[in-house]
Amino acid sequence: MTTKRGVRVVGSSSGWTHRHRDVSGGWLRPTVFGAVDGLVTNAALIAGVGGSGVAAHSIVLTGLAGLVAGAFSMGTGEYVSVTNQNELVAAEVALEADMLHRFPQEERAELVDRFRSYGADVDTAQRMADAVSRDPAQALQIHTRSELGVDPQDLPSPVLAGSASFVAFSLGAILPLIPYLLGVTSLIPSLVISGCALFAGGAVVGRMTGRPVLHSGFRQLALGAVSVAFTFAVGHVIGASAA
Repeated sequence: MTTKRGVRVVGSSSGWTHRHRDVSGGWLRPTVFGAVDGLVTNAALIAGVGGSGVAAHSIVLTGLAGLVAGAFSMGTGEYVSVTNQNELVAAEVALEADMLHRFPQEERAELVDRFRSYGADVDTAQRMADAVSRDPAQALQIHTRSELGVDPQDLPSPVLAGSASFVAFSLGAILPLIPYLLGVTSLIPSLVISGCALFAGGAVVGRMTGRPVLHSGFRQLALGAVSVAFTFAVGHVIGASAA
């Protein structure tokens, strides 16, 4: 077995094959976005409140409130988003099934055109379309994949996506709070932990997606730092004005 650009290439008795990364996004997207969002949101929130000069217990209360509110918002939002998307796909699949039932010849002609666009000659495309059309379930699946770009049998789970987003946001959001929960009253340790976590998170994503690890890590760190710095500045200005 060898590896090329992060893709596993596996030898077999009949030749060479390979395995791609999971790009369906069923759990990866909400997990990554949830963790990064939780980290950046709470780090910025803590920096903003800390920049205003309030007491440490107010920062802890604000951070915990942001964690709970954000986690539920992310989790329910992801659940609703994936549910709505799946319902939309189901409606379009039902429409395609109705078209296959009412206009079988027209739908078969669509398949012929599709196979020809892949490079098949007319005779081969017609025979392939005939073979697919003999099985209504297979015909529906092929039409759905080619016209909608999705597999109706492999849709993401709303519960999995929502749960992953909820847990990931919570884990990301708790990191900037750790120093305060341990009794440290300075903002610096919280920012250091947040910066390290942002870089590590970006590096992990870079590793998973095959991108340069250092580039991905520093990119995530820079984006998070801008958010934290801006919020800190706003909090500092408001705190100074209210003093």
